[in-house]
Amino acid sequence: MRRLFWLSLLGMVLLIAACAATTAGALLWARAALTPSSPGPEASLPPASAPASPTPTPVPLPPGALSEARALEAAFIAVYERVSPSVVHITTRATAFDLFRGPIYQEGTGSGFVWDTEGHIVTNNHVVEGAEQIEVVLADGTAVPAVPVGADAYNDLAVLRIRAPREKLRPVTLGDSASLRVGQWVIAIGNPFGLDRTMTVGVISALGRTLELSDRPLGEVIQTDAAINPGNSGGPLLDLEGRVIGINTAIRSPSGGSVGIGFAIPVNTIRRVVPELIARGRYPHPWLGASFFEITPAFAQTFRLPVDHGLLTVRVVPGGPADQAGLRGATQRVRTRFGDVFLGGDIVTAIDDRPMRRVDDLVIYLENHKRVGDPVTLSILRDGRPQTLTVTLGERPAE
Repeated sequence: MRRLFWLSLLGMVLLIAACAATTAGALLWARAALTPSSPGPEASLPPASAPASPTPTPVPLPPGALSEARALEAAFIAVYERVSPSVVHITTRATAFDLFRGPIYQEGTGSGFVWDTEGHIVTNNHVVEGAEQIEVVLADGTAVPAVPVGADAYNDLAVLRIRAPREKLRPVTLGDSASLRVGQWVIAIGNPFGLDRTMTVGVISALGRTLELSDRPLGEVIQTDAAINPGNSGGPLLDLEGRVIGINTAIRSPSGGSVGIGFAIPVNTIRRVVPELIARGRYPHPWLGASFFEITPAFAQTFRLPVDHGLLTVRVVPGGPADQAGLRGATQRVRTRFGDVFLGGDIVTAIDDRPMRRVDDLVIYLENHKRVGDPVTLSILRDGRPQTLTVTLGERPAE
């Protein structure tokens, strides 16, 4: 019995020893399998070499390019040195009244240029309109008071006069806006944000633009991408010869600063208006003495008119130039859901053989190409039959 016990115990010990040996062997095998072997010298990879940086090769300038650039640079410098002494800084002061705070003093700033040695300064009307005090600062820093000589709100032009020694007054040279071309270099000199005699450069972006102002169209203006900012108004726009080709007037910008869309009144308008402002204090605007409605294809179809475009005469001012020439106004008043329509008047299709589609076309043509006393030929349709009338333009009454 005891012998059987010891044999059983010995068997259990041997079984446990065999299991332990088996487990140890399995662990050693697993460790060997999971441990990476050290690579031999023949298995090592050569180190990667850094890519070689390419050597930049300078691109030679085209022959003569640098000399052309320097010539243009010299032209800019010459224009500035020649014309900047003619540009002035204008400061205005006015008083406004507030119900609670009482008088409020307001100050404005703009630009202008010397017109002649008599002390006349040309600027925009909106720079000095409503001013109680006006001061002009010349290029050498001399500050003198200025008085208004004349102004024309329609063309946004004004003339001031200062008293200064003639040697301090350097008049500008005028160019010809009729010979301008899109793409020409232009230079603007003025006082943006009060920074005296700042020069900016650009090109003519477009010609013959129409500015739709709140109360009138301003036609045939110059568009430029030269930087124009608040304070540039009234300053000259120049060509590469240093001649004035326009007066900087307005910008189109959502921010109020320059975004490369600026406008200038052409110099030929300045030539026409400024002498009248100096001589009379005002500019006489040509006037036809009639009001019109613009015909559209839809309007013509609805009311069975003989043309799709033109100006339907609504009213003729009694005794005015058009009335004296025999132009007839509306004879019928038709009520529609869109308002009253006036029919039966003469349809103006052209003036001096220029087709007329919009009232602005008529106003701009008369303003820029005609004077008081000039004759114009109206091509009209009366009862469907073509006729011509000759009208001698009068002076537009003061509003």
